Amino acid sequence: MTAAASPPLRIGILGCANIARQFARDVAQSPLVCIESVASRDAGKAQDFAAQFGIARAHPSYEALLADEAVDAIYLPLPNSLHAQWAVACAQHGKHVLCEKPLATSLTEARQMFDAARAHGVVLLDAYPWWFQPQTAALLDLLQGGAIGSVRAVQTSFGFTLSDPAGKNIRSMPGLGGGALMDAGCYALSLIRLVMGGAPRRAQASWRLSPTGVDIATSATLQFEGGAVAQLHCAMDLALHRHATIVGSDGFITTEYLNHTAEPGTAHAWGYQPSQLRVRRGSGNGALESVSSRAGSGFRFAAEAFADVVSRRDFAAAERAAQASLDIAATLDAIAASARSGTPVDVEVVYAGSG
Repeated sequence: MTAAASPPLRIGILGCANIARQFARDVAQSPLVCIESVASRDAGKAQDFAAQFGIARAHPSYEALLADEAVDAIYLPLPNSLHAQWAVACAQHGKHVLCEKPLATSLTEARQMFDAARAHGVVLLDAYPWWFQPQTAALLDLLQGGAIGSVRAVQTSFGFTLSDPAGKNIRSMPGLGGGALMDAGCYALSLIRLVMGGAPRRAQASWRLSPTGVDIATSATLQFEGGAVAQLHCAMDLALHRHATIVGSDGFITTEYLNHTAEPGTAHAWGYQPSQLRVRRGSGNGALESVSSRAGSGFRFAAEAFADVVSRRDFAAAERAAQASLDIAATLDAIAASARSGTPVDVEVVYAGSG
């Protein structure tokens, strides 16, 4: 039975952050998921959220949402530092979890989250919206089809401007898992992991710290077995951009890998933009070929992919995704450790399902 033939996955939203509002808006028209309830520690905020998005129930606590028997799964958009605690609690209540990025603030936390999901027979999925874009499938088809030969180098950068780096934005708060690496660098790293298919063996990194102590910018060089190299840069004091170049032995690919995309030549109601994917085949100065893909909200694509995995109880797919998430967590740990020490740091080898 496919997700299309199954009842919609009944989702509860754990928290009323701005990103939760975007998620609720974007998935509202999906036939594969239904947002049944929302929770906040502020009862009035939950009620207002439910009224705005036509959600049936508003809970005055996170615990009440987890006890809601009309909910199959939880979308978890809480601050980074709370992901592990509440993902484990969701699993203990038998709820599948679609967790905002980064999955966890450390490899130790990520392991705990997946261990809890396995112990209680639920799916835990890392919600990088761009991973679920049709454009990403096209990128993988190019790589796996040998369009650029063997990947030798990857460069990716993601930045935006945080208007008040010393203010109360959660990205500025060390205790909530803030900083450029956790907020933007994890995206750049998620592309590297997707392209390379595994974790690097070593990281060398540096960063600049903000007045609050989080990194305002981080750069890292990652070395892979076989000699391939990836470089990432992330910052919260740059013009908004998200771009990657993937260079192979016989061509290269450039992509913006946006979370949410719009058709070219249209004015999207929510400000979504077209995302470029271009490939040059061969080792010479050939033409750049543009690759077109279906556009849309990455939130909706992610929610529907999540619903499909849950409906089919495809735990093999969940474990493949878990391996990528654990590799990312281990690499984030190594990048941060290298930036603190100023020396190269080996990336811990971790296997999904190994405990």
